[in-house]
Amino acid sequence: MGEVVNLRQARKQKARIEKERLAGENRALHGRSKAERERDRLSSDRAEKFMDGHRREKLGDPDGR
Repeated sequence: MGEVVNLRQARKQKARIEKERLAGENRALHGRSKAERERDRLSSDRAEKFMDGHRREKLGDPDGR
C-alpha cells in the first residue's frame, strides 16, 4: 500500500518550491552589477543595429527603394 500524503502540506511544499525557483530567476535577472547590465544592453543594441543594417527593405519604405 502507498504512503499517506497530506494534500495541504503537499500543496504548500509545491508552492514553496515554485516560489524559490522564481526567486532564483529574479536573482539571476536583477542581481547583476551596473557594468553587466550596461554590457548586455550594448550587446543587444549592437545586434539590433546589425540586423537593421542588413534588412532588404528599410522600415517605413513600402516600395523598398
